Amino acid sequence: MIPLEKSVEEKLNEILSHYGGKKDELIPILNRVQEEFGYLRADVMQRIAKFLRITDSTVFGVATFYALFKFFPGGKTGVKACRGTACHVRGAPRILDEVEKQLGIKPGETTVDLKYSLETIACFGSCALAPVMVVSNKVYGRMTPAKVKEVLGDTKQQTGK
Repeated sequence: MIPLEKSVEEKLNEILSHYGGKKDELIPILNRVQEEFGYLRADVMQRIAKFLRITDSTVFGVATFYALFKFFPGGKTGVKACRGTACHVRGAPRILDEVEKQLGIKPGETTVDLKYSLETIACFGSCALAPVMVVSNKVYGRMTPAKVKEVLGDTKQQTGK
């Protein structure tokens, strides 16, 4: 097993210290690790397997089964486009097309420079504002392709891209 960097090992040990090493703690541990690191690193998942006294393949199998777990670092700025019914009816596909064009990525991808990640969400629960886009946890409603350019242009200026 490859040794972890000291800071990663310290954070992982802190997380694991709150658990008893039982198999049924796997998903809560994976959730907490992803919260801390932003994604699930292979070497960290191996340590989790050792802590829980289960196989690496069991940990990887559970982690890959659930769509909420990520295996690559996300971008500094998260962009989420709603694909719910109200948003769809009010033009969400055009909004998503424009976001993809502006960022050069598809949903589930991260820009090469790790500045942006793009996700689609089933529903934000902001149907009155449809179509909705969220950038760095800020909700933008009644989006149009022109507004996408404006919002992402402002975000790019703030992040220095």
